Amino acid sequence: MGWVTGIVVYVLVWWITLFAVLPLWVTPADPDDPGHAAGAPQRPRLLLKMAITTAVSAVIWLAIYFVTKSPWLSFREP
Repeated sequence: MGWVTGIVVYVLVWWITLFAVLPLWVTPADPDDPGHAAGAPQRPRLLLKMAITTAVSAVIWLAIYFVTKSPWLSFREP
């Protein structure tokens, strides 16, 4: 895997992981709360979710990297 391919794979894994992490710890706001939509969360905690996403996607990317570099799983003919 070249460095450009590695960056592209990391960005794709990061976005997929972000969409998996976003629904965690969501409590809807009160319907009587002015200025909030009915489905808006009280505290979105976006920085925490982005940090978790970065850490989890780094682990997933490392797993993908080691699988593609390992001699056990090869798509090339010997």
